[in-house]
Amino acid sequence: MVRHSSRINLSQSALQTNFNFIRKKVGKDVIISSVVKANAYGHGIHEFVPMAEKCGINHFSVASSFEAEEVLEVCSKNTHIMIMGILYKEDIPWAVEHGIEFYVFNYDRLEIVKETAQKLNKKAVVHLEVETGANRTGLNAEDFSKALRFLKDNQDYIQFEGLCTHLGGAETLANKFKIDTQIERYNTFLDECKALDFMPRLRHMASSAAALAFEETRFDMVRIGVAQYGFWPSPDIRYLHMQQTEKISENGLRRIFTWKTDVMDLRKVKAGEFVGYGTAFQAVQETKIAVLPLGYSNGYPRALSNRGQVLIKGKKAPIVGLINMNLFMVNISHIPDVNIGDEVVLVGRQKNNVINVSSFTDTTQLLNNEMLSRLPAAIPRKAVP
Repeated sequence: MVRHSSRINLSQSALQTNFNFIRKKVGKDVIISSVVKANAYGHGIHEFVPMAEKCGINHFSVASSFEAEEVLEVCSKNTHIMIMGILYKEDIPWAVEHGIEFYVFNYDRLEIVKETAQKLNKKAVVHLEVETGANRTGLNAEDFSKALRFLKDNQDYIQFEGLCTHLGGAETLANKFKIDTQIERYNTFLDECKALDFMPRLRHMASSAAALAFEETRFDMVRIGVAQYGFWPSPDIRYLHMQQTEKISENGLRRIFTWKTDVMDLRKVKAGEFVGYGTAFQAVQETKIAVLPLGYSNGYPRALSNRGQVLIKGKKAPIVGLINMNLFMVNISHIPDVNIGDEVVLVGRQKNNVINVSSFTDTTQLLNNEMLSRLPAAIPRKAVP
């Protein structure tokens, strides 16, 4: 098999640490739904799902039927898959046939779901999403009342699996007033379920931020995305955790992700010469550079030109010149005995040094999630101990 220009390793032990931490925070009776949308936040659905199952996870959330099918290809028989976003009409029979759970946030969708379930002689499993203040997707109060009665009248065909909503901005403590309002509105929808004596099996609203910070949002299930991969949702949530636990230096979460490549070539540049396209970098003295075989087409941000760093032999090597489509250069004048083929760490630890994803995002203004989810699916991912 031919080799890709870079590779990603995923740490099973770090992932177990993260789930242990999350489990301790949310409680043993709360279901953890692992959010693996955007190719598992760039970690790779096919590689990550079996890793999560080894940690005891049997519920996964995705954004589309396409992603649900990817999970289905690698998950265990009794694993639950939930579509939180787009489910095209033509894909509803596939979802029902395979027992895929899905959000309903439009009342008109329910009649289609019922007809599909009747034809297949199999129950559809739905979560009613309600609008509480994020104003993205969700049933308003009037449509929810109709939807709830429709589900109660058609229990032979549709299973009322969940009542859910999406919190808009729980990662920022300044938004707490908005989150409190959303919780109140959600509880109003729950009260209507109780009044009709027709309750969902699962109540859920919390993402990583809310699950880690606000006990009142946890209910029966939490949808954990960024935290399972070892990232705090925001500095606010991490600081709140440290205050609550009085552990000022404890991180609690471990990055499971390491991104590597290899030295492609070595060159000596004379003083006064330019490196790469244009005049972005001019050597002021004789400089030794290493050429690396990836660039912005491989997900490495062009904004790190002349600003980023990589690790070679445990030392930080600064990027020189512009990052190209398929390669970039780093200064290794201070690193002895570098050879073609030597391992290069783009993100992760090497000896006593580390390159964090935050070093990318602080420079480029990208979110951690944005940076990771942009990584091409073609980069090989591998689970390691």
